[in-house]
Amino acid sequence: MHLSGTRSILNGLVATLLFSTLTPAIELDIGDEQSIKDAASTSTYSMMGWYAGNQTGQIPGAFPEKWWEGSALFLALLQYWHFTGDDTYNSLMSEGMEWQSGEKGDYMPSNYSSYLGNDDQMFWGLAAMMAAELKFPDVPDKFSWLSLAQGVFNTQTARWDMTTCGGGLRWQLFPYQDGYTMKNAVSNGGLFQLAARLARYTNEDKYTKWAEKIWDWSVSSPLVNNKTWNVADSTQMSNDCADAGNYQWTYNYGTYLMGAAYMYNFTSDEKWKTPVDGLLGRTLKTFFPNGDVFEDTTCEPIKKCNFNEILFKGLTSSWLAFTALLVPDTAAQIKPKLASSAQAAAKSCTGNNNNTCGIAWYQNKWDGTTGMEQEISATNVFLANMINFDTGTFGPVTSKTGGNSSSNPNAGEGKGDEDKEKPITNGDKAGASILTLIFVFGWAGAMAWLMLGT
Repeated sequence: MHLSGTRSILNGLVATLLFSTLTPAIELDIGDEQSIKDAASTSTYSMMGWYAGNQTGQIPGAFPEKWWEGSALFLALLQYWHFTGDDTYNSLMSEGMEWQSGEKGDYMPSNYSSYLGNDDQMFWGLAAMMAAELKFPDVPDKFSWLSLAQGVFNTQTARWDMTTCGGGLRWQLFPYQDGYTMKNAVSNGGLFQLAARLARYTNEDKYTKWAEKIWDWSVSSPLVNNKTWNVADSTQMSNDCADAGNYQWTYNYGTYLMGAAYMYNFTSDEKWKTPVDGLLGRTLKTFFPNGDVFEDTTCEPIKKCNFNEILFKGLTSSWLAFTALLVPDTAAQIKPKLASSAQAAAKSCTGNNNNTCGIAWYQNKWDGTTGMEQEISATNVFLANMINFDTGTFGPVTSKTGGNSSSNPNAGEGKGDEDKEKPITNGDKAGASILTLIFVFGWAGAMAWLMLGT
C-alpha cells in the first residue's frame, strides 16, 4: 500500500472518530423516570434550536413553508411540560398557539389559509385539544384551548362533502389545489379523532354522533378496511372513491386508532374495542419490521422520507402511549415497543457533536440526517415511555375530571368564515400554486423513488 493511501485512510478514520463517536448517544435508562426526562430535555432543547418565532421580526408559531409543523412542535412541547413538569417553553407555546389561531379561533390564519389542507388545520385542532386535556392554562382574554378545538371541528364538519363518495373530507380546501379532488385518511381520521376527544371531554352528543358518522363513512370507503384493518392513504373523487392509494404510513393508522381508543374509553361500547384491537394489531405488525423498533416502512428503508414523513412515527408514538392509558389492556403490547424504539432512537442521537438525532432508529446509530423533525420525533418517543410511571395523573382529563378550559360550541362560526366563498387574489393563487407544486413534485418524486426502490 502506498503511503498516500495510508494517510487517506487514517484521515478518514480521524474524521469518522471526530464526527461520529466523539459525542456519545443520549443516555437512556428506560426503567429510570429521571433518565427519560433528561433524554427528552436534551432532544427538546435541540428541537427548539430550530424555532425562531420568539425572535425579533419573526412570527410566533409559524413555519411559512410547512405551517402545520408548528402544531407538531407544540404537541411535543405540551407533552414535555406535562410529563416532566419543566415549564421552560410554556410562554412560547401559549404565544405561538394563540398567534396562529386565526381571527375567529379556528386555526385558519389569513397569512396561510389560502393554501391549507384539512389535515394542516386538523393538527392544530389536536394540539389545542391536547392543551385542554392536559390542563395547560388558558391564556386570559384569548381563545381558550377547548374553544380552538371546537372552532376547528365546526369549520371542518361544515366542509363534509356529499358531492361524491357518499361523504368525507377532501384533502385540500380550494379548487386550485391539486388535493382538492382527493379524500384522504389523515384528514378524515384526524377529524374522527378530534370529534371523539371532544365527545369524551364535553359529554356532548353532537360530537359523539359526528365521530360515529366519520367512522362509518371511513369503513364504507376504501380508506379503512374493518376486516383486515388496512388503512389506505387516499382515494380519488374522480371515480367516486372506487379505489385507493395504498402507501402505508404510521400516522394514518394512528389517527384512527387514537379516535377509537377515546370512543371506547368514553362509551365502554365493544363496538369501539374491536377497531382498537384491529388497528393496533395491524400497526404493530406493519411498522415494526426490524424487531421492536418503530419505522415508517414506506420511506425509511430507501432513505427517502421528506420532512412531513419524518414526523409521522413520532406523532403515532404519542398516540400509542395515550391508547395504552385509555385502554389499559393494550398496554402489554404497546409498552415494550415504545421502550425498544426509544432506546434505539437515543442511540441515533450522536450527530454533529451535539446529540443530533436521526430518522432511522432501527440502525441504532446516527444516520447522517439533521432537522427539527428528527428532534420532535425523538422527543415524542422518549416521552411516550413516561406512561410506565403513571400514577393516575398522566391521562387526558375531561370537563368532569379536572378539565377547566372554557367551552364555546359555536367557535369558528359566523360572518367572515375563511373557507366560505371569497375573492381569491392572484397572489393567493401564485403562492398556493408554488407551495402545491413544491409538495406535489416532492411527493411525486418520493413515490417515483419508492417504485424504483421496490
